[in-house]
Amino acid sequence: MKSKLLLNIFSKKKTKKESQKTQPINEKIIIDYREKNSLVASEIIHLGLDIEFRELKVADYIVKGTAIERKTISDFISSMINRRIFNQLEGLQQYESRLLIIEGIYEQELYSDSNEISGISSNAIRGLLLSILLKYKTPIIFAKDHEDTAKFILVLSRKKTKEIPLNVKKKSLNKKERMQFIIEGFPGIGPKTSKKLLKKFKTIKNLANAPEDELKEILGKKSGIFKKILDDEY
Repeated sequence: MKSKLLLNIFSKKKTKKESQKTQPINEKIIIDYREKNSLVASEIIHLGLDIEFRELKVADYIVKGTAIERKTISDFISSMINRRIFNQLEGLQQYESRLLIIEGIYEQELYSDSNEISGISSNAIRGLLLSILLKYKTPIIFAKDHEDTAKFILVLSRKKTKEIPLNVKKKSLNKKERMQFIIEGFPGIGPKTSKKLLKKFKTIKNLANAPEDELKEILGKKSGIFKKILDDEY
């Protein structure tokens, strides 16, 4: 009996506060407000994760300091065509931990050697994937569907990672990059061609006013499309 009493005296009961400290605290998953109506956001809520919708300047999701850009296959292709993907990848560089999730590989082919998607060749898509991995140092996850994406986020949310501030901003382009970005918005004009055009004509105004025969020296058959877009009304 005495030994039991001694054990009771020296045994320390955990207080309510102490027991709460030992329980893991679920960190909120920050979701860009434009994802509010997505199936991924609904699935994350269904999985019981704590979320908060905010306006994110960079990425669609922030999970334990990891910035995640999510793209369906059709969005990935369109962002490649209008070159939006490159600005988004530049923005992700502000995060040490970052991911690109390409979603829907069970629902749609990313590319096919026998059938080009939206005029984009299979090798162009392969080249972009390599660029994302090698130049932008951004890992790529290919998710089956929205449920698979949500499960990746669930697993990531349970991993121990260091916190990174959310107050990042979109990377601002310098003067030359802004000019190049504008020219690359035209169909079929990539970085090399835009640089050639700007080196030859010096300003965007000179380029817009240039006769088609001078444009043909660099653009070839695309010069007609280029001039047509400049002359088209909104």
